[in-house]
Amino acid sequence: MSCCAQCRGIEDMFGHRMAQRQLRQYRRKGPGRVTRQLIDAVAAGGAEGRTFLDVGGGVGAIQHELMERGAGGGTSADASPAYLAAARTEAEARGYAEHVRYLDGDFVDRAAEIEPADMVTLDRVVCCYPDMPALLGAAAPLARRALGLVFPRGTRFIRSGVALVNLLQRLRRHPFRVFVHDPAEIEAVLKRHGLSRRYLRDGFLWRVVVFGRDGP
Repeated sequence: MSCCAQCRGIEDMFGHRMAQRQLRQYRRKGPGRVTRQLIDAVAAGGAEGRTFLDVGGGVGAIQHELMERGAGGGTSADASPAYLAAARTEAEARGYAEHVRYLDGDFVDRAAEIEPADMVTLDRVVCCYPDMPALLGAAAPLARRALGLVFPRGTRFIRSGVALVNLLQRLRRHPFRVFVHDPAEIEAVLKRHGLSRRYLRDGFLWRVVVFGRDGP
């Protein structure tokens, strides 16, 4: 499947109605458990004054929480215009939208336009992108200190469930697909870019992992 087709699927799948529903949920409950684990791990040691790049950030839960912890600003990149609009709306309500750059489209195509950041996050984004090496190959060089990911664990049960979801999507003739990339291959790509694993936590469905930059 092409990345362009998947981005079209994302734009259709994650439209205005879903964005507004998730923004209301975030305002009521804050980040979900797995997202909060990622935030705590990637911001270990403090977020004060640090910058972020949130790839596929949805309604901006990670961005909002990092800014509340004193982050200096950053970039929100998403293939869904509706999600970017929701993230900006919340940032405006909280008074720091001018400190965040909002970038739409295919992140791999636009990565060259983005400044490096202290903290890079991809919360349940790798599973939405067909070309994992290209995605992480674009994100890793932009991480000055830490890169955090949430992705499916890759067990047989999860792969079977994802296969069923994709079958239903094909029957519906919807272009959006879910991908289960090999965790070992994910780690290998990041290691090639000078990142090593610093944190790992497995849940039933999701793996939360943070990589840090090697060297000084």
